[in-house]
Amino acid sequence: MSAQKPDNDETADQVTEEGVNNAQEEEAVLSSPEKNADSLEAQLEDAQAKASENWESYLRAKAEMDNLRRRNTKDIESAHKYGIEKFVTELLPVLDSMELGLAAEDASAESLREGMVLTMNMLKKMMEKLSIEEIDPLNEKFDAAKHQAMTMQPHADVEPNTVIAVMQKGYALNERLIRPAMVMVSKAVEEG
Repeated sequence: MSAQKPDNDETADQVTEEGVNNAQEEEAVLSSPEKNADSLEAQLEDAQAKASENWESYLRAKAEMDNLRRRNTKDIESAHKYGIEKFVTELLPVLDSMELGLAAEDASAESLREGMVLTMNMLKKMMEKLSIEEIDPLNEKFDAAKHQAMTMQPHADVEPNTVIAVMQKGYALNERLIRPAMVMVSKAVEEG
């Protein structure tokens, strides 16, 4: 207990000393009201200057955000409006080729067929450039994520759930399915 007493006495002395110092500072402030008023006015001016600076910063940031929002809205509208421009640019030569084929008056069936093959090749190249992938799953395992089974047919020569006929090819854009392939799927032959 005697060891704790000096600590308590020291703490009490420190508290008393701090109290005396604070009281002396308050007396000094009270003894010179002119200094106190000048100090308060300076603090008020500083606070008003900082408030004004912060307000201007806020207004600039708000204006910048409003401009950014308007610019983004305009960019999104343009993307929706002109998003297929690349597709149209790639499609126009195919259209031109078809028009030239139709304009030929003395064309034989063979030359028309040849023109259609060339036009089809142009269309396939266009689709490749645009990352449009053809899904032609003949003799592959049926995949419900890419194929739509139109019918099932017993077939002894192939494994069950194999695509044995493609009625309509499917297509994917950048690996995202646009249209599933319509297929006929094999099933096991029922014995009986």
